[in-house]
Amino acid sequence: MPASDQNNIILIVNDDLAQWALGCYRNSEIHTPTLDYLAATGVQMENAFTPTPVCSPARACLLTGRLASQHGIHDYLSSTIEEIHRRPWLEDEITLAQLLSNAGYQTAHCGKWHLGNDDQPQAGFGHWFSGVGDYPAEHGGDHRFSLNGDIETISGQRTQVITDKAIEFLRSRKVDSPFFLHIGYFGTHNPWHGHPERLVARYRQNQFADLLNQPAYQFGVQALESTLPTRLNPRGALAQYFAAISHIDESVGRLMDELEALQLRESVLLVFTSDHGLCCGHHGLWGKGNATLPLNMLEESIRVPLIFNQPRVLFAGQKRSEFVDHLDLFQTIADYAGISERLDAERNYPGRSFLPLLDNSASIPDWRQLQFGEYGDLRMARTQRYKLARRYYDNAPCELFDLQNDPSESHNHYDDHEYRPIIEELNSMIDKYFGFYQDPIKSGLRVRELPPHNLTEAWRQGTARAG
Repeated sequence: MPASDQNNIILIVNDDLAQWALGCYRNSEIHTPTLDYLAATGVQMENAFTPTPVCSPARACLLTGRLASQHGIHDYLSSTIEEIHRRPWLEDEITLAQLLSNAGYQTAHCGKWHLGNDDQPQAGFGHWFSGVGDYPAEHGGDHRFSLNGDIETISGQRTQVITDKAIEFLRSRKVDSPFFLHIGYFGTHNPWHGHPERLVARYRQNQFADLLNQPAYQFGVQALESTLPTRLNPRGALAQYFAAISHIDESVGRLMDELEALQLRESVLLVFTSDHGLCCGHHGLWGKGNATLPLNMLEESIRVPLIFNQPRVLFAGQKRSEFVDHLDLFQTIADYAGISERLDAERNYPGRSFLPLLDNSASIPDWRQLQFGEYGDLRMARTQRYKLARRYYDNAPCELFDLQNDPSESHNHYDDHEYRPIIEELNSMIDKYFGFYQDPIKSGLRVRELPPHNLTEAWRQGTARAG
């Protein structure tokens, strides 16, 4: 697909929006007509994963195309701790925005950043509208935003405000060059209250049976969001979470309507995803990879929605089963924009473009059958059937799950003798993968030696907040 002024890109990266939570991913209790339509008329990736199941590292992976053990961000970045917030975390990286800007794209960011210095425009973005302040933050009321470095307070629902500003950019853009619009919605992050009652009311009588009747997880202690009062009123929290998703769905509909009005619908690739997944009662937990100590790689934490839509360009109506992640998404967007040749091979990118699967231009017969993940010194290898979660500190518990026979991940086979060959094979694959790609200086296995930003224990002691 050649680069042209028609290869416009809108990348929507939601916050804590789990794959299981959309209608197109078989949730029968959610109302997401816009996203279901985009999935049905576009391409839906059924097995899409985050490289790291927590906000800041996941976002850095997507924007840089590199592992956390390459870019060096291994946990969420607090904006209330100056040493963390003011550190230039991506100064050694080349982001997708920088690459696209250098290729002649107009670039804009609207919404959540969460990679430090969110009050200042970041490299590669010609237009900057970012939420300012720590997370979590209220969804309604007054909010501080940075508009190209100037701080302003705007009242209303964050989801609506971000959509308004994204539409303003679409209307004011230059019409003679392509654009890249990066949108970050906050809505599905806690606190799970304060969403529009007209949307919450739809879900107050839901049964949520699949979410609220699950056994508790099998190791460690619950942490961060899983210790909040949410657990005492799970139905109320779920009604709010579902309402947040419906509000995002409405906002994506507004964006689609604006593209139609501007006669841009067929010249824009829309990509809809999330930084990572979320447990909302699954396994008795609330939260993502840091909902437990030790940290986890549960399916609900690592699976993300990933939907592509562009009429007359993509091969519509597909549900693809290939394992893909945000490292591959980085490569796929670069391929779509015609800038793959600008990627520096010395940066040792782990991802691979799957654009031929989207536009039906070619098959990819040798696509990988294995998915890797990491969170600090926790590493994962997952096949279609088995998942190994390996921890590297002293006396750390590890898990092996047989996902075919135990999709709820309730039986740990790590100490079962008959599974030793599988464990050894997956351990070897983890060592080979990270041994090839990691930067020894920024590796997650050195997370306790790196500059402070791993805040899970600090949060537990009440000195930090979940991201």
